Amino acid sequence: MKKIRLALAQINCTVGDLAGNARKIIEYAAKAKTFGADIVAFPELSVTGYPPEDLLLKSKFVADNIATLKRIAASIGDIVAIVGFVDKRGPHIYNAAALIHRGTVKGLYHKMKLPNYAVFDEMRYFTAGASAQVWSIGDVACGVNICEDIWHDAGPMKTQLGAGAGLIININASPYYMGKIKKREELIKGRARAGHAVIAYVNLIGGQDELVFDGQSMIVDATGKTVARAAAFTEELKVADIKVPAARKSLRTRPHKICGLPSAQKKELVNARDIPRLDTLAEAYMALTTGTRDYIAKNSFKKVVIGLSGGIDSSLVAAIATDALGKDNVIGVFMPTRYSSETSEADAKEVARRLGITFHTISIDHIYKIFLLTLEPHFTGTQRNIAEENLQARIRGTLLMALSNKFGWLVLTTGNKSEMATGYATLYGDMAGGFALIKDVPKMLVYKLAKYRNGISAVIPESVSRKEPTAELKANQKDRDTLPPYNLLDPILKLYVEEDKGLVDIEKNGCDRATAMKVIAMVDKSEYKRRQAPPGIKITPKAFGKDRRMPITNKYVLP
Repeated sequence: MKKIRLALAQINCTVGDLAGNARKIIEYAAKAKTFGADIVAFPELSVTGYPPEDLLLKSKFVADNIATLKRIAASIGDIVAIVGFVDKRGPHIYNAAALIHRGTVKGLYHKMKLPNYAVFDEMRYFTAGASAQVWSIGDVACGVNICEDIWHDAGPMKTQLGAGAGLIININASPYYMGKIKKREELIKGRARAGHAVIAYVNLIGGQDELVFDGQSMIVDATGKTVARAAAFTEELKVADIKVPAARKSLRTRPHKICGLPSAQKKELVNARDIPRLDTLAEAYMALTTGTRDYIAKNSFKKVVIGLSGGIDSSLVAAIATDALGKDNVIGVFMPTRYSSETSEADAKEVARRLGITFHTISIDHIYKIFLLTLEPHFTGTQRNIAEENLQARIRGTLLMALSNKFGWLVLTTGNKSEMATGYATLYGDMAGGFALIKDVPKMLVYKLAKYRNGISAVIPESVSRKEPTAELKANQKDRDTLPPYNLLDPILKLYVEEDKGLVDIEKNGCDRATAMKVIAMVDKSEYKRRQAPPGIKITPKAFGKDRRMPITNKYVLP
């Protein structure tokens, strides 16, 4: 067994900020050196940020990223740094890892398994690598691979183990969804046990548009035991001393030499404490706060404005936004009409008071009257329906956008996944805004997250959680007038949207056939609305947007 000190630099990169990402990489490499680390590993595409998407089609961007890597290399001293970047060979570009030591790129690895499913589009941009090398770092035989590579049984890791690697370093930009960390860790443990090798898994953290990266980097020893784990959704340099199985002497090929390791006695680590895994609700709440904070900051906004209705959705959005941005950067606006109850106004005010955010009331009833009078000649002879109801939502959307334009506040919409799925949302009304914070949070999960947040401090009144959901666009309106009860609706949506189950399978799962047919029809009919919705944070295995790309014009019904 060979002993080595390994650092995992779990950092928050920004897509396109080559200079800023480089500064962070150099800073963390220097910090790793002060801890006496022999190797420091950075996340996938840490130079460019992930995912760079169609920036990769711009040749200047690719060239600038390579020039940035060279500047990073010039700042790396007597430590081996593994850095993710975009490499170019002829007309082809590669999702790559550079092994840097003493100012020089000593080795390159090109990602071999390119994901092309869910939110991933890597085959659109990259060419797959062709070889899985092993490098000698001191007396340690080390294989480096990238994210998707490790998920394949017959992938590059198998080749690297066969070539004698006792240490596998897997660099990642693995987006978060609820439950993924458990699957991830089980996979890494299984790979380590099967290969009798140490696996170091370093992941990105932070928000990038609809994606949020959770970090939770880990080192698993050759017995499958997790010996070090970094925090969730937090930048961290995780440093650990590990024992790596020696390379087998029967190898036919010798590893590429990178460097020797200093033999000086190292100081004992002082930051080697392990971080326990979060429970699911804490993890999801942190994902939402991280995604919100980074979306606002990385897009140069400072303050947000929310239409506070006194309901559970807007209350949760206000709590998350306040936790993410601070109370001075959140404004709540209550916009009543004749259909708004006194309890709704009282609840909205109380949420704002408990959170300490700015609160305004802007009555829209007079505006609503003018709209109705203006349209009266054109609506003559028709029955009152959702057209009159939705005018109220559209007035509210207009006022929130006016405040946004005047003061530079970003409008946070408050619709949840259940509403977005079924079209129970108004285009240019409650869907109007810049960021849909809980777009991927089903209604029943909204209640659970509100309860979780109240367990920290009671910011959402019990009266809000007990209130029957209502849009309050007409007298005595309830969500159940249009939708099935949410405890029945959400399981159907999970099966149909996230698991692609048809009517037969949904019915087999205990769902009522008539209800399932109604829900499926609502989901399919509402695709055109979702295409016009603002981006929101992905926290489930399949979110609306890049995760689920259905045609708007579509006559197929899944049986």
